[in-house]
Amino acid sequence: MRTIFSKSPSPPTHHHTFTESLIEENIEAAELSITKWDSLHGDDHVSYCNIASLFSENNRDEAKQYLSSIKGLQKAMRYLASLESTSDKLVRAQTLMQTAMKRLEREFYQILKSNRNYLDPESVSNHSSSRPSVSRSSFSDSEEDESENDSIPEVERGSSAVIADLRAIAEGMISAGYAKECFKIYRTIRKSIVDEALYNLGVERNLGFQQIQKMEWETLEVKIKHWLNAVKGAVKTVFYGERLLCDQVFAISSSIRESCFTDVSKEGALALFGFPENVAKCKKTPEKMFRILDLYEAVSDLWPEIESIFSFESTSTVRSTAVNSLIRLSDAVRTMLTDFEMAIQKHSSKTTVPGGGIHPLTRYVMNYISFLADYSGVLSDIVADWPLQISSPLPESYFGSPDKEESISSPISVRLAWLILVMLCKLDGKAEMYKDVALSYLFLANNLQYVVNKVRQSNLKLLLGDNWVTKHEQKVRKYTANYERMGWSKVFASLPENPTAEIPVDQVIEHFRKFNSAFEEAYKKQTSWVVTDPKLRDEIKLSLARRIGPIYKEFFDKYGGMQLMKEMWAESLVRYTPDDLGNYCSDLLFGSGSSGSISSSSSQGGGYSR
Repeated sequence: MRTIFSKSPSPPTHHHTFTESLIEENIEAAELSITKWDSLHGDDHVSYCNIASLFSENNRDEAKQYLSSIKGLQKAMRYLASLESTSDKLVRAQTLMQTAMKRLEREFYQILKSNRNYLDPESVSNHSSSRPSVSRSSFSDSEEDESENDSIPEVERGSSAVIADLRAIAEGMISAGYAKECFKIYRTIRKSIVDEALYNLGVERNLGFQQIQKMEWETLEVKIKHWLNAVKGAVKTVFYGERLLCDQVFAISSSIRESCFTDVSKEGALALFGFPENVAKCKKTPEKMFRILDLYEAVSDLWPEIESIFSFESTSTVRSTAVNSLIRLSDAVRTMLTDFEMAIQKHSSKTTVPGGGIHPLTRYVMNYISFLADYSGVLSDIVADWPLQISSPLPESYFGSPDKEESISSPISVRLAWLILVMLCKLDGKAEMYKDVALSYLFLANNLQYVVNKVRQSNLKLLLGDNWVTKHEQKVRKYTANYERMGWSKVFASLPENPTAEIPVDQVIEHFRKFNSAFEEAYKKQTSWVVTDPKLRDEIKLSLARRIGPIYKEFFDKYGGMQLMKEMWAESLVRYTPDDLGNYCSDLLFGSGSSGSISSSSSQGGGYSR
């Protein structure tokens, strides 16, 4: 008797002893059932799909009887072989068994081929998730299963019945030594179905490193997007469903279960998980960072399923390919982070931003880092065992906090804080390019405020924390205070410390002349200066108004009713009322780029003569 993929049967014990009459009865019962269904398809060359199915709904009882008669025939054959291996009865039984196996081969093929709607990966996955127990030898033999079928959807009931029939056939063929034929039919049909499912998802085969390396980034990015859309369905539906189907159909044999799943799925899985590894080996540039992180996140998220589905020793290469993809992608991310830092440090633009506005470097770096913060979970894994190496000395005041409770501790938070710090130090150098010190402080305030706003509006706030934000907001206030001090110091100094004190007329005249000169100089320069953040702009204007307005108003009111004042207006020595100052100051820091001249109608002091 054939024993392909199975151990030789043990010699019969006293439990399996048959009388001659029982042997004959088993053989005759098997012959009756087997020859009846053999006559229904006749020609050995008839198409597998053109036979009347033994496992149709109408023949359910006969299918059970057919499989039962095969088991009885097997028992008779074992007994006869133990007594006399060349007896006529044994030859007759073997001939019947061969006929029965041909029938089961056809049935197995037909069920697999004609029930794709019940055996597609999604149906199998749904069926198995709702019915986790698949350890019984056959659904068909269980009355309990039939009662359970009443409470589940029709598609799942159909799937359950089909899988039960396949398992029953597989058990019969494998027990009879026809595992090889069963395996071959299953592998041929199911591999084409799995390959087709992967193709429909957009998984590309034969896309090697050489081809990927030569692609333009725009083309490769499209392929990455397609892969990202496909991978979850491929793992959680296609491969998961196929693994469950193999486990159920070949529950009788762990070795055949493994061989079938490996032959059907391994090639497609290697193509699937080889793609991100090949992408990671390509040239690293900053714009590729986020797609690389997407790939890493996808594989990482699916790793528990990958490890479970491809748990066989024969599919270890699939697991190792997925792991290698993660390693390669992780290395690529680290390389790009290092390159990104170096690019910031090497940024060599010598041009200043008009009006002290936001530098393009600030916008680019902060947009990039805020996007990185969206991947904090993935990046935490990647940088966890990658300590920060400080390549150049930087002021300690920029980084961290002496108070350990306020310091940033997580590796990804430290890494992103460091990148921001590197950029801020670069901006310090760019601020020195401004000839006007006040403008350089305004530039620093603008750019740091932009940084703070970006942190507040993104996931960076969760990573860097409130203390980081507060600390850098305080720096913004220091910069604006320095801007006021350097940009308006002459205006502050032109007014007397005590604006209501009695002073000689010549000193009154001198104070007005100095104020006019200092205010006009500051105004002309600063009409082209800009503060991009509206709230910060208002705060600066309010601060200036509080420092200049009350003192000037008191001084103006002290000498406003004197005849001397009228003469000074006539000579344009007193050019501004307090309201004029407020109007002029409100025009500042919009970066309008106007000439900065003060209009003649206002500068003639018309408001006073009225």
